[in-house]
Amino acid sequence: MFDCIVVGGGPAGLTAATYLARYRRSIVVFDHGLSRAVWIPTSHNCPGFPDGVGGRELLARMRRQATSFGVHTVDEEVDALRREGDQFVLSHGRNSTRARNVILASGCEDIMPAMEGLEAAVACGAVRLCAICDAFEAIDQEIAVYGPLEHAASHAIFLRTYSRRLVMIPSREPQSDDAGQKLERSGIEVTRPAGVPRFDGERCHFEIDGRSRSFDVVYPSMGLISRSSLATDAGAKCDEDGALVADRHLMTSIEGLFAIGDVVSGLNQISVATGHAAIAATAVHNRLAPNAC
Repeated sequence: MFDCIVVGGGPAGLTAATYLARYRRSIVVFDHGLSRAVWIPTSHNCPGFPDGVGGRELLARMRRQATSFGVHTVDEEVDALRREGDQFVLSHGRNSTRARNVILASGCEDIMPAMEGLEAAVACGAVRLCAICDAFEAIDQEIAVYGPLEHAASHAIFLRTYSRRLVMIPSREPQSDDAGQKLERSGIEVTRPAGVPRFDGERCHFEIDGRSRSFDVVYPSMGLISRSSLATDAGAKCDEDGALVADRHLMTSIEGLFAIGDVVSGLNQISVATGHAAIAATAVHNRLAPNAC
C-alpha cells in the first residue's frame, strides 16, 4: 500500500515524485516511456537552461533527481485503474498495486503526419511541434502550418508573430470558408489541400496544385489525443477534447485522483506541468495523515 502512485514519467510525473519523496511519503512511479518530451531536440524555453536542453537529457536529469530521494520507477504501462473503498487499485500486466492516492501524469499524444523520416525532420528542426516552445528559433523563416484548416488556423495566426513568410496548407478540404477568410485577413496565404510532406534531409516539400513548394519549417497542427482513459474509464470528468477536468488542487472529479500536465485541459508546457506537480503533490501530502518522526 503506497501513499501515492504516480502514472507517467515525464516532467510532470517526475516532479510530483520528487516532491512526494521529499515529503517522506511512500510512492512509486509507473513510466511507459512515451513522454512527449522525448521529441524535443533542444528547448530554449525551459527555465534554468540558458543554453538549451534536449528532452531526453532533461528527463534523465529529472529521473536522477527523483531517484536520489528514493523514488522507485516501474517501466510498465498501467492497464486499468479502479477505486475500492478508500483505495485505488492499478493493474499492470499480471500484477496490481494499491495506493491511497493517484497522480495521473500520462500526458497526451500528437497526431503526426504519416511522413517518412519524421524523427530526423524533428531532430534537425525542419518539423517543429510546439510554436510556443520554439517559434522564436524560426523567426523570419519560411514556415508552413499543416493540418485541418478549422483546427490549425489559430496556430497559423499565432505564428504570424514570428514570420511574414507563413503559409497555411490544409490537410483536407475545409468544411467552411470562415477560417480561410480569417487567415487571409491576417495576411496569411491559404493553399489548396496537400498530402503529407516529403523530407529531403534538410527541408520539407509539399506538392500543391501540381508543383513542389519547400519550407524551412513545418508545424503540423493535426490535433492531440489525450491519454486520459485510465481516469475516464473510472468515471472522471473530461472536456470535449478528452482532457481531464481538475480543481485548483488538480484533483479530478474522483476523490483522491489527481491529474497534472498535458492530460489536463490547459496550456501544454513543461513549466506548467511542473507547477501542476508541485500543487498536486502538496495536496496529496496534506490529505494524508501526518507523518511526524
